[in-house]
Amino acid sequence: MALDLFYNANVKTWDVIIVGAGIIGLSLARELRKQSAGVLVIDRGMPGREASYAAAGMLAPTPGELPLPLLHFATASLQLYREFAQELEDETGMNVDFRDQGAILFTDSPRAGLPALNSRQLAEAEPNVVNHGRIAAFVPEASVDPRALVSAALQACKHRRVDTSFGDKVTAVNLSAGRVSGVSTVKTHFAAPIVVNCAGAWAGQIPPCHFPTRPVKGQMLSVAMPARNLVRHVIRTPEVYLVPRGDGRLLIGATLEEAGYDKRVHPDTIHRMHRAALALVPALADARVLEDWAGLRPGTPDALPILGCARVPGYFVATGHFRDGILLTPITTRAMAQVVGGEPCSYGLEPFSPARFE
Repeated sequence: MALDLFYNANVKTWDVIIVGAGIIGLSLARELRKQSAGVLVIDRGMPGREASYAAAGMLAPTPGELPLPLLHFATASLQLYREFAQELEDETGMNVDFRDQGAILFTDSPRAGLPALNSRQLAEAEPNVVNHGRIAAFVPEASVDPRALVSAALQACKHRRVDTSFGDKVTAVNLSAGRVSGVSTVKTHFAAPIVVNCAGAWAGQIPPCHFPTRPVKGQMLSVAMPARNLVRHVIRTPEVYLVPRGDGRLLIGATLEEAGYDKRVHPDTIHRMHRAALALVPALADARVLEDWAGLRPGTPDALPILGCARVPGYFVATGHFRDGILLTPITTRAMAQVVGGEPCSYGLEPFSPARFE
């Protein structure tokens, strides 16, 4: 990056301010620091406590489930994931629980390109899972623990001396002579010639640009598996999905609700998902429920992320990843670091351009 951190009188100025300390904001901050940029990350709350904290961590670029431009982008991101996870683990000494055993997908009708598993193959892969007359197929997906991933990304940012301001809501991106000059927050002002909006479901609330993101609520729960490998793969059905963790937890999710910024958990919804999980894995009957929660995914009108340059010089955006923010983190980080740094982008961001909404 051509810009260098500098000081003007008694006012500290950064090369880049990133608004939002979810996994994408933190990963981008780390990547820009690797390029010697001075970076400040600001978040209205605590780091990684919104969509990243609530996510299940399925890395699933499955054909037929994503719009075609996003499928290509997501597939490329999955190919980067092992290296991305390994770098964070090597840098921090923390385990992010990256697992690439694949997933078992249960459907009511065959999926093109996904050969069905017979009953013997399914029993070998998942002896504790009961198939209720559906077609089962193996899909080469992966998973990661988003909370561990955020913790590692935050630790990596601290190691690389990324500056932070948490619990301070950004109220506006400031302009001078028609281009970005920094941000205003509830508490103060910060100066930088470049701002990247990674504020997730709240990205559209920061003037002067409006990005049409909306919160899409998801409720989930987790249980303690009676045996560590009771469920070995991610299991996906039309009603529920199960995501095993290396520490013996099993995540059960998730809903898709247009409920605004309501993050309340509804017991009836949690019980319904729990019952669906028990129908799949009866051995979970005595499993202790550890936690339930709700999160807000950043949705967009066309179900595609918003990535690239805004109409104001010096203003960039990386939001709207909906259900795939964890999956798309490695490729979003690389692509946005190139765009923000003024380099040619190695990935086609045209389908995700903010200009489509302007």
